[in-house]
Parts: sequence; C-alpha cells; structure tokens
Amino acid sequence: MNKTKNNIYVLDTNVLIHDPHAIFTFGKNTVVIPITVIEEVDNFKKGVDEKGRNARQIGRYLDDLRKQGSLRDGVKTEKGSIIQVVLSRKISDTTNEILITDTNDNLIIGTALYIRNKEVDKNVILVSKDANVRIKADAVGLKATNFETDKINFSELYMGYLKIIVDNSTLKKFKKEKCMKNEFGEIYPNQFVLFCKNEDDEGGLVARYSVETNEIHPLKYYQDQELFGIKARNIEQKMSFDLLLDPEVKLVSMLGKAGTGKTLIALAAGLEQVVEKNNYSRLIVSRPVSPLGKDIGYLPGSKSDKFNPWMQPIFDNMEILLTNRNEQTDNENGKIFGKKQPGLNDYLDFGFIELEPLTYIRGRSLPDQYIIVDEAQNLTPHEMKTIITRAGEGTKIVLTGDPYQIDIPYLDSESNGLSIAVEKLKKEKIVGHVTLTKGERSALADLAAKFF
Repeated sequence: MNKTKNNIYVLDTNVLIHDPHAIFTFGKNTVVIPITVIEEVDNFKKGVDEKGRNARQIGRYLDDLRKQGSLRDGVKTEKGSIIQVVLSRKISDTTNEILITDTNDNLIIGTALYIRNKEVDKNVILVSKDANVRIKADAVGLKATNFETDKINFSELYMGYLKIIVDNSTLKKFKKEKCMKNEFGEIYPNQFVLFCKNEDDEGGLVARYSVETNEIHPLKYYQDQELFGIKARNIEQKMSFDLLLDPEVKLVSMLGKAGTGKTLIALAAGLEQVVEKNNYSRLIVSRPVSPLGKDIGYLPGSKSDKFNPWMQPIFDNMEILLTNRNEQTDNENGKIFGKKQPGLNDYLDFGFIELEPLTYIRGRSLPDQYIIVDEAQNLTPHEMKTIITRAGEGTKIVLTGDPYQIDIPYLDSESNGLSIAVEKLKKEKIVGHVTLTKGERSALADLAAKFF
C-alpha cells in the first residue's frame, strides 16, 4: 500500500510580503522559510507602506511561534502544519547546475534543492510569486508553483449585466407595467438585464433586478439627467450611473479599458451627490501611488505637492466636469459677468473634496463619505480589504480600474484585488458592478485600447 507523501513548501519572500498569513494556509504540511527570506523581510520592516506593515506582521507571527518551540526544529500550529526556519544554501552545494551568482533568489532555490535531496520521501515545492524564480527552479529540476489562494477565472468574470431575448409582446407588457417577475433563472442582486429582440440587438431595453422582490424593474435613479455637465453616452454608462446614484448600494465597482469613462462618471456622480444634493459630507478621491505604498516623501514639497503628480488624471477629469458645469450655469444666467464660479481649488478649500493617498487611509474611519478609488487593479486582495473596511456608516465606495493595465509586480488580471472583489461580492445586496466595454474618449483612444 502506497503512502501519500507529505509536502514541504519552501516560501519565497514575495509570498510573505503579499500575504503575511500565507504561512498558515498550506494545510497539514511543513512550511520552510529560508533565513534569506527573513533577512529580506527585515529590509522592509521600517516602511510606512503596505510592505512595511506586512513585514512587521510576519515578524510578530514568527516571534509568537518561537515562544512555543524551536523554529529551527519546526513548530506545530493549531491547524497541524509545521513551520520551520532553516539556514540558506548555495545552489552549488546541492546540484551540478551552478547559476552565475549567489543572489538571494538563488539562495532560496538552493535551500529548496538541499531539502529535496535530504527529504527524499517528501514532495518539496518552492512557492514564489516571481515567474523568473519559478523558471529557474524548474531549470534545476525543482517543483515550483505560484501562490494562488486568491485567484479567479478572468475569462468568466462577472459582467454586471446579462442579455435576455424577448418578443415584442413581452417588451410592451414590461414598458406598460414597469415590472416583470424573474422567470429567467439566477440573477444576482443589482444585476442589470438587457431585454433584446435578438442576439444582434446592440441596444435593448435596460432594467435592473431586485433580489428582495425577485422582480425586474426599469432604472430608478438615472433617467438621462445631466450630472455636472455630462450625460451617459451608452447603456453601460447608464447602468453605472444608476448604481452610483443609488444610496442603498454601498460598493460599486466599474471595470473597463482606457477611455470608457469610468473615472469621469464616478466623479460626476460623486460631485452631484456631495456638492449639489448634500447626500454625503465629502468626496474623497484616491488612487494607488504607483506602485502602491511607495513613500511619496522623495518628492519635494508638502503632502499635496508630492501627491499631485499621481493625481493629475483626477485633476484633468475634475476640470472637464467643472468647466462644463460652469459654462452651462453661466449660459442659464445669461452670462452674468463678474460672477466667479467655484473651481477645483475652491472645492478643496471648502472641504467638499479631499484628495488622499491610499497610504494614509489605513487606520482611518470614514463615515458619511463618497469614496472613489481609481486604478484599483493595482491593489492586492489584502489591500482591497483594508480600503473597504475603512467605510463607516453612510459611506459609499466606488472602485474603478482596468485589470489589463496592472503596474504592480506579482499581480495579474486574475489575482488583483479589484477582480477578486467583483467576483467574491457579486451576491451581496449592497454591492453592484458594471463592466464597460465601449470607448467614449475619442476614436483614436478607442483604436489604441483595442489594438495594442
């Protein structure tokens, strides 16, 4: 009778920096942390960013385990796994395949090779989020895998709406009664429905599903009205506005390629509800400093001066909205000369708008705010959790991003925090999502997004 081999997982530094809790996620197996990894983690511990916080958390986890026994010999956890810290080994000590230099990556690979040769009755697997490390490990005959506890199938990512083919009589009945019982199968809370005459129908009648009544209703909150000088240009933007204006939907996510209008319509809806309607006390706009959490102290000036280069796309969108609105206001007033309309700096000074780096949001409690997080595809799942848990009573969070434009190492379209949030939260009553596909910035921008 064959005995199932136990696994030994050797962790790379990037796994622990990505998720400090990773050491407890490998079941009843042995988790090995090379000394080199501890040294690399130590280099991050003084940082004020997410890496620094994660590095300090790793240190606390390991120190607690050290109090229970010898990490050199291995400490058994409550879940039955064994966590062990071992000396690092050169690759030349364990194999004839000698890499050019003894870099930290190669020392970690060498440690895994040494353990594999020593523990011949066990499966030794190197876990790394660095594709190059996995490639080098494979080249020297070592099993390697990515750390993928949080990963979704991006090709099947929730779109936020579905198309249903109906006949003319059904459409007429819906237009008349403004309601239709759901007899089409599973529909998620706040999911939109496009009633179309056939598969080629690009327009269709847009409606929204109510999970409380199991009914489909016409859009309630957006009726082609103008918001801060702009109107929806397509059905996807109409659906987005309906979610953005709904006070019962506390988290809205919008995915789309460049030029689909994600940021612009999020800002328009936010300004409308903060400045015009007073539904929220303040509009907070933030985006990850690329990469997220880098210390912005290297740039000269105040916090605002340092953050401005990263926020320039937000400034551009704000100027479009405020210029459009002010021109229309002047026209309605018969072009009253001498009357100055508020600009972006005025709203910042009044406290209606706050531009804040994500680095400084952690630890805050934000009640009654309208929060927009732009470029959210550059957040890890752990960072996404950190942002969403800042929401206090009455707060709405809007996430925008393009999973095809990720600037952070070790993240991809299937493992970033935005994609994970869309897929995991789609069944929640206070969450809504729309994927935007139609470019509206310009014909040229649409071509670039499509072909490059």
